[in-house]
Amino acid sequence: MGFLPLSFGLPAVLAGLIALPVIWWLLRLTPPKPQTEAFPPLRILARVLRKEETPHQSPWWLTLLRLAMAALIIFALAEPVFNPRERISTGGNAVAIVVDNGWASAPDWAMRVATAERLIADAEAESAPVLLAFTVDAPNAEIGPFDAQAARERLNAAEARPVPVDRAATYERVAAALGDVPNASVAVLSDGLASEADEAAFDRLLANAGGLIWATPQGVTEIGLTGTANEPDAFVVEAVRPTSDAGPRQALIAALDDRGRRIAEAELSFGAGEAAATAAFTVPFELRNDFDSIAVDGEAQAGAVRVLDENSRRRRVGLIAQGDGDEAQPLLSPLYYISRALAPFADLVEPTSADLGSAIPELLEQRPAMIVMADVGTLPDEAHAAMTEWVEGGGTLVRFAGPRLAAAEPDEDLLPVRLRIGERALGGTLSWTEPQAIAEYPQGSPFADLTPPTDVTVSRQVLAEPTADIVERSWVNLADGTPLVTGARRGDGTLALFHITPQATWSNLPISGSFVELLRRLVQLSRNQGPANAQAGNGEATLPPYRLIAAEGSLVPPTPDARPLAVSADAPVTLENPPGLYGSEEGVVAHNLLPQDAVLEPIARPQTPLLVRDVAYGFDEQVDLRGPLFAIALALMILDTLAVLWLGGKLRRPRAARAVPAALALALMGAISMPDAYAQEGDIQPGDEEAIAAISQTRIAYVLTGDSSIDAISRAGLEGLGRFLTDKTALEPGEPVGVDIAEDELAFYPLIYWPIDEGGEMPSEAALARIDAYMQDGGTVLFDTRDQFGAGFDAGSASPSTMRLRDILANMNVPPLEPVPDDHVLTKAFYILPEFPGRFNGSPLWVEASQTLEEAADRPVRVGDGVTPIMITANDLAGAWAIGANGAPMLPTVPADPMQRVYAYRAGVNIMMYMLTGNYKSDQVHVPSILERLGQ
Repeated sequence: MGFLPLSFGLPAVLAGLIALPVIWWLLRLTPPKPQTEAFPPLRILARVLRKEETPHQSPWWLTLLRLAMAALIIFALAEPVFNPRERISTGGNAVAIVVDNGWASAPDWAMRVATAERLIADAEAESAPVLLAFTVDAPNAEIGPFDAQAARERLNAAEARPVPVDRAATYERVAAALGDVPNASVAVLSDGLASEADEAAFDRLLANAGGLIWATPQGVTEIGLTGTANEPDAFVVEAVRPTSDAGPRQALIAALDDRGRRIAEAELSFGAGEAAATAAFTVPFELRNDFDSIAVDGEAQAGAVRVLDENSRRRRVGLIAQGDGDEAQPLLSPLYYISRALAPFADLVEPTSADLGSAIPELLEQRPAMIVMADVGTLPDEAHAAMTEWVEGGGTLVRFAGPRLAAAEPDEDLLPVRLRIGERALGGTLSWTEPQAIAEYPQGSPFADLTPPTDVTVSRQVLAEPTADIVERSWVNLADGTPLVTGARRGDGTLALFHITPQATWSNLPISGSFVELLRRLVQLSRNQGPANAQAGNGEATLPPYRLIAAEGSLVPPTPDARPLAVSADAPVTLENPPGLYGSEEGVVAHNLLPQDAVLEPIARPQTPLLVRDVAYGFDEQVDLRGPLFAIALALMILDTLAVLWLGGKLRRPRAARAVPAALALALMGAISMPDAYAQEGDIQPGDEEAIAAISQTRIAYVLTGDSSIDAISRAGLEGLGRFLTDKTALEPGEPVGVDIAEDELAFYPLIYWPIDEGGEMPSEAALARIDAYMQDGGTVLFDTRDQFGAGFDAGSASPSTMRLRDILANMNVPPLEPVPDDHVLTKAFYILPEFPGRFNGSPLWVEASQTLEEAADRPVRVGDGVTPIMITANDLAGAWAIGANGAPMLPTVPADPMQRVYAYRAGVNIMMYMLTGNYKSDQVHVPSILERLGQ
């Protein structure tokens, strides 16, 4: 019973407020105890003319004080609660709480735990036992019944796991336990996503239940990555979102290398009503080979991260020819031009045997992405069957014509087209009066975006049999319309045929640059078939866990419960095989969370005749006011006691009593007259008020670049650093100030943060002179290029921001610089820090170089006196410090490591402590020698 946002556990106690008038009447009629006075005759004579009587009733202020104290006690006894929540009655003999702790629960796991704690507290109030189960847990995990304390301990020990939920198995165990506790309420705390066989699982769970408490997130907005493909012109990423999230949505995805560095970005766009979307990284093929993982910004869950293995990197290509070339004439070898063209961007493997019956199985054991066969005719039956199976499983087979292929029987399984039967020697069917040039590449061909060569001609070729689909299968044509390169799909694989030899005998194409382009495009079309050391067909081949994806999406070392992965089977993602990389430094296999055909459907509340109560996820924000009210009542009681003692004369000292009002009056008069006196003596000038405001509190300044987005991040970053300084140190800085270096006074600020904007205008010489004078007079400027350079200022290749910084510093008196040494005061000014990360963690912090001493013992701490006037970094410190209006970080760190942001704040604290206190810590090491010289 109560009114929002206040309620009372015992509202009947409020009836005691009716007694307040009676209490008032009694207090008014109860006079305070008369004060006692000494009885010296002279004091009586001195006061004989003073009429002083004891009041017949209590003073009004004392009565009011006591009435307030009585009212506070009555309110406290009524158990008031501010912002109360509705208690969820279990409505049965027990409550069974089933919590989804799969990958989709990671973003709001803390809120899910808080909701479960409320349910446990409500069950404790009704003395009901608690069953607690998690949908991702060991099969033999205990589920209760527990008492409230044991249930809380088990809840606090649980955590979100990066695997799908298994509701069917968990609900089965809970349903079996409910058989011993009939008529129990079941609380389902779901992650909002549906799973297989949900309907049957809910039917089994609610069969013996007495009621249902249903909790689900307000909105399910997770984004999951389901697949990647290294296409010829881009690296394509496929993503899905819940079908209930129907509005248009955009997200940024990042490609990370093996050290977690961000090397590429792409935009992912979902249209209205679309549940799937794709994004493309249009970066060079060489850079795509460095992709180690793909992650969605702002998604702290395992489904938004996808790790990559060799299938997305440099391809292995097998080479085979039917017959050895003349070693004395390597240019006539059928594989010479092919190997020279493929070597720069593929790993080439060749069989040790020339026998096709053993050479082809040997190549297939290496699991190449592509196999090139140069003038190979008829294959042995076993090799032919193995090659066909390999192509249909996803391999890419590229064949070159020649005398052997021209004389072989038609092979519809391993050729994209049927070859024409007939004599193909020079002077026969394939003889032309003039060599033929290459025509424009057809639309739909994988080479359509390439430029055909103008200097390539063909004098001989094998001809394709005209068929209805010959046009679709022609990837390169000659000027007379006959196909030069044909291709077709076979199962999941690809077949391609060059209708010429790989030597420069039938055509000069093998010695042209276009030959390299065509083969490179075919390599890009292929995909790796797995690690080279994995044994196909061996069901017992396993790989140990190498790096795993945590529930919040970060890559972590293997957990103790992770087991080796069977690479030959389509192993599901489980607790024993969580998503991540399996293998070793020599080679890994990616085991990702979401399959290619994954669909994120919202969970449906089960249809049941039971009483269903909906509960919203959230933290318990109610506040019990009994303690504060009792504390205030106690304080009023102490004031009442002091007042009674004062009225009774126990605390009275005549001289002191008269002195206190006099002192207060003098202080008030001084405070009133001080501004006038200052105005008369100081004669305030225009701008003095701003100067007084600037120096009355320590404030950090930042340079206004003219770019609103950069300036907003700078201000938000310095505000975040100010909050951290207030929480962790004795310094309470004021609001950050944006300064125009050409106009504003800079001397008021100990530190100026300057984010370098390569797209902005170059500061004027006068402005740079003012900055130079500011640094010479003791100020410090922190330059931040925000581009995470790591090669230093003398590197041959510098970013635009670094080049702009060089232009700025070229007109200034900059001292010699060096990265912060390990023994510099900055590393120990407040926190012990080995590095100074920001949003990025790859660039050193450059400061004024220390004076070089010959012996390390003579210099226990660097930079003996003074503070460096300049600092330079590229780690985007303000981006790591920046917080929004709700106090949450505005930008993610790279990599997404929560501790990196903490270290960034600590780096800011060290910089401010160093700026404000100088090198006082470096002087401490000299104290023993100073005392020794003084003879102490």
